[in-house]
Amino acid sequence: MKYLVVLLFLIFSITLSAKNISNSSVSLQQEQVVSDLFDQLVKRQISPAIAIERSVSILLQNYPEKIEVVLKVAINKYPQEYKQIMCGALRAEPALTSDVVEIVLNSNIADSSRVVSIAITEEPAYAKEIVSTAVLQNPNEIENIVRVAILTESTMAKNVVDDTMLSYPEKLLDILNVAIKALPNQLTRIVSDAIRLFPDNTEEVVRTAVSSTNKERAREIIETAINSGISKEQATAAAVAGGANSEDITKLMAKIQKIL
Repeated sequence: MKYLVVLLFLIFSITLSAKNISNSSVSLQQEQVVSDLFDQLVKRQISPAIAIERSVSILLQNYPEKIEVVLKVAINKYPQEYKQIMCGALRAEPALTSDVVEIVLNSNIADSSRVVSIAITEEPAYAKEIVSTAVLQNPNEIENIVRVAILTESTMAKNVVDDTMLSYPEKLLDILNVAIKALPNQLTRIVSDAIRLFPDNTEEVVRTAVSSTNKERAREIIETAINSGISKEQATAAAVAGGANSEDITKLMAKIQKIL
């Protein structure tokens, strides 16, 4: 199998070295060679169920620099098998993860949340890069992309949320809202990180955090804010603005005052 790949690409390279070939002709010849090779590889796979995935992987293991044309050919031939195509590419060369996500999203064969989910499942270590690439391609879907990413791989949630907040500070509160609703068990950590990263937006963070979760958790949010440096008065006012019961907050602050 490997010899077949090498032979056909050798022929391809010799063809491209000929003089007086236009860029468009080169591109078309390149696609044709890859297309022919891809067809032969698919036919020679033992398992039909993963024939496309394995064929993409073989091509990119040998020629990672051809990722754009390989994925273009594979997607054009088997658009419904985009998951196999992505998995084959990602398993062949994880370092190409961002390129794979960008190419697949630009092909419009699947929505961004599905592409992000597949990519992070395959390569969780590249979660930040995957989210960043997806958001660049579909900025209007940033909230959905972040939600899918952190639900797919919650262990990477901190990195994903923090990085996205810093990259898109104008979306701070939207990202905060999504993160809290998706991972309520990480509430205090998410709030603490947001305050640390955006100390000038502390009150907005507290207000959004309270409005994004059960009001019974206002105490956790207030205590987290106070421990992060905000005054009791600011924390209380922000929590009430977020929907917390003012009487409950007054009682809570009295208890905190006694402890202090």
